[in-house]
Amino acid sequence: MDEGYDLQRLRSLRKLTRAIAESLRSELKEHLSTVTLLLRPRTILGDFVEGSAKGEVKGSDAAFRDLRSRYEAVAGGRPYGLSRELSPPIEILSSNVELVPLEYPHVAKSGSESKTVTVTQPLKWILTYSGLAPTRLRELMAAKIPDASQVKNVILHALVLNTVLTKQPGLLAVFEALRFPVVTEKLPGLGDLPVTCISSSVRTVRPPDDVLIESTEISGLNAFEEVVNAEDIDEMKDPFREKLLEVIKANAPEVMKG
Repeated sequence: MDEGYDLQRLRSLRKLTRAIAESLRSELKEHLSTVTLLLRPRTILGDFVEGSAKGEVKGSDAAFRDLRSRYEAVAGGRPYGLSRELSPPIEILSSNVELVPLEYPHVAKSGSESKTVTVTQPLKWILTYSGLAPTRLRELMAAKIPDASQVKNVILHALVLNTVLTKQPGLLAVFEALRFPVVTEKLPGLGDLPVTCISSSVRTVRPPDDVLIESTEISGLNAFEEVVNAEDIDEMKDPFREKLLEVIKANAPEVMKG
């Protein structure tokens, strides 16, 4: 095992990582509950969303055209091959959001040994409407005859949430300031589907492959959680402080001590 990750240090890092993840996830859920109304599809898509409430939403025409264009590109492409048609009003199955751990497959190699390990990033999550996580698509598409209706619903809700967020740059700026940046990514096996992810500004790292292999041998599971890079926390800077310091330097450097 890599000297920097002996069993005792790995245990300590895992304990620390889980404590930090629990604390930050709880904080993030509070932030999301505060802005929950802004994350509902009708906020951006207005009457293009099916429902009893009616009311014109500025920019909803352009937002729906963008959504339809992206849906046609994703649903009609690989690996889905669905009908490209998307007609309003669209049915929304859930408008409440939840956080789903972000996982990815990694082929760990050490000497002649090799194994595929499912790695979790404990400080990065997929933001999704409840029960419609994009990662469900892997399971749905693995079926002998994929349920086209379910596949369409998952794709559509992922695109709707992404549209709702990207059409509100001010909201994205708020999460950035809170140190929970929102990013759009493409995940293995999901084609060109844009997946909305939200993370902490604290990074986690994947130890060397020999550590992963030995750890999975001990646990008996081909799964591993990345661990926090503790040094990053010590080196974190305050963007607000740095911004104000730049203002001082540009306008009244003489007030600075030293």
